[in-house]
Amino acid sequence: MASSTDAHNVSSNSGFYDAIIFDLGGVLFTWSSSPESPLSANVVARILSSSLWYEYEKGNLDEAKIYSLIAKQFAVEPADVKKTFQIMSSSLQSNKKVLEVIRELKGTGLSIYAMSNVSAPDWEILKTKATQAELDLFDHTFTSASARQRKPNVGFFKYVFERSGIDPSRTIFVDDKMENVLTARSFGMHGILFDDESKVIRNLKNLCYDPVLRGKQFLTSRKKALTSVTSNNAEFMENFSQLLILLATGDESLVDFTMVSPGLFNFFQGRGLFTTEVYPNDLDTTSVGLTVSTHVDAQTKHKIMDEMLHYRDSDGIIQVYFDHDRPRMDPIVCVNVLDLFYQNGRGHQLPETLEWVEQVLKNRAYISGSYYYVGADHFLFFLSRLLQHSVEVRERLEPIFKERIMERFGTQGDSLSLALRIIAATVVDLVDERDFKSLLSMQCEDGSWGNSWFWRYGLSSTFVRNDGVTTAFALRSIGQVESLRKRSF
Repeated sequence: MASSTDAHNVSSNSGFYDAIIFDLGGVLFTWSSSPESPLSANVVARILSSSLWYEYEKGNLDEAKIYSLIAKQFAVEPADVKKTFQIMSSSLQSNKKVLEVIRELKGTGLSIYAMSNVSAPDWEILKTKATQAELDLFDHTFTSASARQRKPNVGFFKYVFERSGIDPSRTIFVDDKMENVLTARSFGMHGILFDDESKVIRNLKNLCYDPVLRGKQFLTSRKKALTSVTSNNAEFMENFSQLLILLATGDESLVDFTMVSPGLFNFFQGRGLFTTEVYPNDLDTTSVGLTVSTHVDAQTKHKIMDEMLHYRDSDGIIQVYFDHDRPRMDPIVCVNVLDLFYQNGRGHQLPETLEWVEQVLKNRAYISGSYYYVGADHFLFFLSRLLQHSVEVRERLEPIFKERIMERFGTQGDSLSLALRIIAATVVDLVDERDFKSLLSMQCEDGSWGNSWFWRYGLSSTFVRNDGVTTAFALRSIGQVESLRKRSF
């Protein structure tokens, strides 16, 4: 075989990590500068990075001594040093949002520790800036003063490991200093640089919570309301995304789609948006609808397929619309129509269409997307469905398809592109490990995978996305990878 929510809504953590170590200053506590401070921010920064201050943090100098020595080294008054740090201490505030996330993480059974370069007097002040309940979130707080060592020195980390008993390889480390994160990583910890609060929170949830439970919760909490959004921020409900969510999940309770008449689908529900008000029915939405909906009988399906055969161009290639005044061709639409025909024993009626799809695959014509679809992986995903449903097509295209899907491994893509790529790979018994890891890291704080454009209005600059679609396919990719791994071992 070749080669991620609120805590009360998540039953358990992901199971890989046992503990998290948080820095205090710059992560859980912040201070602000004041115009009343006798010393400038630049001077304060130099003081905090001086060897004298390091000795103070390690408990080798008392408070009176450090102020005196700092004043002498930086040519300032001892009283000014003392007043500056008193003002800084009075401005300290705890980060309530991060502390709430810690409370959620603690509730999943994780051990939570703090590890900070802080003097004994400053630690006493810090403790007054948080509630007892917040302080009790930590199994233990390791300070440089008590350890007589400070980050990023390896000795401090060994001190913490010995006294906590944690396994570094199963521990997450969060700090706002890269040098500290680097040392943590050197021990095998998963280091996170605290440079963007929202990003860090998302990373913690992706590492510590079950991605499938979070994704399913996102979908179910918005069932029947998983709307699409255009690149100019228009929100609307349309049939195609609803059918794709059904395709990916098999859960009809999540979606709300309509048929124009028995077996016939339109992209839009009602009037067209950013196009002609009366929008023609299309073979793409109809083909997907007929292959995923359970509300159409076989006789009706064949009647619709009979009608589709009237919409081929002079080369015999199937068209996009049930409208001869809109001649359009798109290889992904062709694939979806072929899938419908092969699933119903009529694939032999579209030989020219299959031949063109084969040439698109062989010559990588899909690499920049298509007339309606945004990316290369979309073509490969829909083609993988056809390979699943037709032994004939699989025998014909699988060797070249396998080459083309492997070429995509590791190439840049958004959440939807990666999910579609991963699913397509599993169809030919491949696990795209690199992109799978990337996809898990892309899950949003609310449990969704989003911000992925799926299709566009022809060749216009208006794009459409649906976070429900992206989340549904991300969940589908996780399920198929897990299933393939079980079969392979």
